Amino acid sequence: MPARRVLVVGVDGVRLDTLRRLTTPHLDALAAGGFLTPVEVDESTPTMSGPCWATVVTGVEVAKHGVWSNDFSGHRLDVFPDFATRLDHHDHRRTFVAAGWRPLMQARDGGPLFRAPSGTVYIAPRADTPEAWEECDERITEAAARVLAEDDAEASFVYLGAPDETAHFHGCAEAYEDAVRRADARLGRLLAAVRSRPSFTGEEWTYLVVTDHGHTDAGGHGGRSAAERTAWLAAAGPGIGPAPARVRHADVAAQVYAALGRHPDRHWTLDGRPFAARPDAVLLDMDGTLVDTESLWLRTVRETAPAIGTDDLASVLGRSTADTAAFLHPLTGTGPGALAAELESRFLDAVRREAGPLPGALELLDLLGEAGLATALVSASARPVVDAVLKTLAAQGAPAFGTTVAAGETRRTKPAADPYLAAARALGADPAACLAVEDSPTGVAAAEAAGCRVLAVPSYAPIGPAARRTVRHGLPDLTVEDLWAAGL
Repeated sequence: MPARRVLVVGVDGVRLDTLRRLTTPHLDALAAGGFLTPVEVDESTPTMSGPCWATVVTGVEVAKHGVWSNDFSGHRLDVFPDFATRLDHHDHRRTFVAAGWRPLMQARDGGPLFRAPSGTVYIAPRADTPEAWEECDERITEAAARVLAEDDAEASFVYLGAPDETAHFHGCAEAYEDAVRRADARLGRLLAAVRSRPSFTGEEWTYLVVTDHGHTDAGGHGGRSAAERTAWLAAAGPGIGPAPARVRHADVAAQVYAALGRHPDRHWTLDGRPFAARPDAVLLDMDGTLVDTESLWLRTVRETAPAIGTDDLASVLGRSTADTAAFLHPLTGTGPGALAAELESRFLDAVRREAGPLPGALELLDLLGEAGLATALVSASARPVVDAVLKTLAAQGAPAFGTTVAAGETRRTKPAADPYLAAARALGADPAACLAVEDSPTGVAAAEAAGCRVLAVPSYAPIGPAARRTVRHGLPDLTVEDLWAAGL
């Protein structure tokens, strides 16, 4: 698997409407390969650099990190550190930060925001003027480009401050627009440095370019106007597709972790959520998801218990034969054991004769194989049925699963979490970092009880959207970007 790397570039104080008016080729190219989208500064956060950058790099909102102004005194950055420090401290990953604004880098005014990255470059401007900040950004870019081209940092942050300082002096007019164009040119040099790496062809790079706040026309900020509260984020890299409906500053740090394959510890209590994350594994339901067996199952139930009502049929979707037999027993008078055996026999015979892959199923399995993702088949059907379906899929050229779980092979079956937990354990994956693909409410309940992300493709019973659940009507035309975004 390629080595994963992340570059975050923070450009201070760039208005989104200004950015959209200008030709910024390097930022435009990133947006074309991923997205550029507005970010609204949270209502509780002052539109100042300190609070906004703290939210960007810690992944938590101002109430947690405690940076309320450009004086960082009273912060809680020891509890909620920046991503560069956390990755270095917890995972011993090399990280790098380059910046010229003192509170980001030095123990002044309550700083630094970046507590202890693996490596840093700090070059302060000689004065707080646009000209001095242009010179500072130039030196920061030159130094950062050398590190990006030669070092092996997995996550880097580079700060450019000249546009903000220019707005403060000259307002959001021609000089400000020129400063934004120069920042884009410096971004281009950073990207070129990355591409020049001898190891670049064996790496996967995620790029995140973000601003902290906007400006009034006169050049100030700190208020609550739309111009001040509207920031933006551009993102490109593996699995990053169109922009989600809403992106927040806190999502940036969460995306850094996701891009590196680092599943955050729940004790970090991040407020941000990634918008694209490669799953550790994909755990797939069988009946009604990959193969057209739900119709065969419902037909089997109707033939075995003709008295069943239409509304009750949804209750047997995604459930084991034993659970279904217990449900049907009052309607048939047949003992649950004999009823289960009859259901099993009829259903298995139908599967062997008629079951085939659903539209998009084989393409999805091929896509997962090409992406190098571990897979599991997690079914509430009995082992003979599962084996019959595996034989059918293999005959169609489907790649093998890393593991399979059938009814009766865990203490409880769906809707309990046990089958999904067993599958994740067999693959050596964290269930919370796995994506489950399900078609029934019963299966979704099982996957979510295990803590999985869920991609729901409803078959016969409706399934609504929810947290960590994406609903899609069918498997055809799924892309890597769809999978990376599902359930986030």
